[in-house]
Amino acid sequence: MQAPDDFRDGAGGQPPRHILTPSTLNRLVRGLLEDALPLVWIEGELSNVARPASGHLYFTLKDSGAQVRCAMFKPKTIGLRFKPADGMHILMRARVGLYEPRGEFQLVAEHMEPAGEGALQREFERLKAQLDAEGLFAAARKRPLPRFARRIGVITSATGAAIRDVLSVLARRWPLVDVDVLPVPVQGREAPPAIVSMLRKAADCGRYDVLLLTRGGGSLEDLWAFNDERVARAIHASTVPVVSAVGHEIDFSIADFVADLRAPTPSAAAELLVPDAVAMQRHLEQLRQRIAAIQERRLQARIQRIDHLLARLQSQRPQARLARDRERLSQLQRRLLGARLAQSTRWAVNLERTHTRLFAQHPKQRLALWRQQLDQQASQLRRTMEHTLERERLTLQQTARTLHAVSPLATLERGYTILFDADGKVLRSAQNVAVGAPLRGRLADGELPLRVSDE
Repeated sequence: MQAPDDFRDGAGGQPPRHILTPSTLNRLVRGLLEDALPLVWIEGELSNVARPASGHLYFTLKDSGAQVRCAMFKPKTIGLRFKPADGMHILMRARVGLYEPRGEFQLVAEHMEPAGEGALQREFERLKAQLDAEGLFAAARKRPLPRFARRIGVITSATGAAIRDVLSVLARRWPLVDVDVLPVPVQGREAPPAIVSMLRKAADCGRYDVLLLTRGGGSLEDLWAFNDERVARAIHASTVPVVSAVGHEIDFSIADFVADLRAPTPSAAAELLVPDAVAMQRHLEQLRQRIAAIQERRLQARIQRIDHLLARLQSQRPQARLARDRERLSQLQRRLLGARLAQSTRWAVNLERTHTRLFAQHPKQRLALWRQQLDQQASQLRRTMEHTLERERLTLQQTARTLHAVSPLATLERGYTILFDADGKVLRSAQNVAVGAPLRGRLADGELPLRVSDE
């Protein structure tokens, strides 16, 4: 970004057409800075850290040769996972800007983290991605652990808490196993080459069934020896299965990913390496009981087979065979006699049935049968006619009762009278009937001659 021509020096040292003000100059400088350096990562030491009531964070970032003022505004400070303090070494992502009131350039922080942890974490992710791409983490290459390890080599610090936990668990769970402590430093620059050398020696000696690489918990920097590429490749090259138990349950190291098995803690690794003696004793007792039951069943089966063979042997003697043949001859004679009797009985029954059928076909028998059927049909016809006549008689009676119920005669029987005029018409009204006119009154049991009176 360049200043407009109006604000540059004129030809021959003449003043420009327009004179810059400090504010205009600051805006130009800020634009140049923001365009040239939009976002930068910067590492340095904190000093003059101040956090006023506004919630913003103001500080100076410096190294041995220079310093720069910085600000981190409240919305960004909320996400900080640590408390910035003087003397702390940090890694920061920031925008380069200009603080116009003082004409000083400053950094406006977007993100901040402790420098050591952030760098280590990035190196961890880089190495993890590299080794994963090379196939060192592939599940197909991981070897199963021996079910009953006779000798275990524990590569760890001889004075740390991890070895005490491992030895305690192994002694409690499986006292039969031989455990060799292979001491190495587990922290610092000398730790990775020492661990690599011990891994190679332990694998080459042919003494161990499995190796345990372990240490207790700590920070990422404390555990960094187990994130070393040399250690990872030594684990991958080991001819003996390797179990890794580094740090606490939430800690993960490169060694954990390369090893044949990862345990969350040293104690958990010890439990995975050997079986539980108490559980194994219970299992052996169950197996002993099953073997005893199988042996008992087999013994009973053998005894039954011997008894069966003895019975067969006895049954093959000549006396026994003659007795069986005599018994079989007697049975055949009885069956032959029974068959003859049954055959004679069947013949007699068939003869009787044939005689009965022939007798039933005789003309006299058939005439008698037809006569009997005719008598039955005549009797049935009479009963049908009587039943029909009775049904019709009842229907007629019911109809007569119905007609009688609606007949005028039934009304007369209840004390009423029907009046007829001289023409025989029924009188329905007293009007238009002259005095002295002759009438007839019909009662239930006859008629009466009547005459109209004026009384």
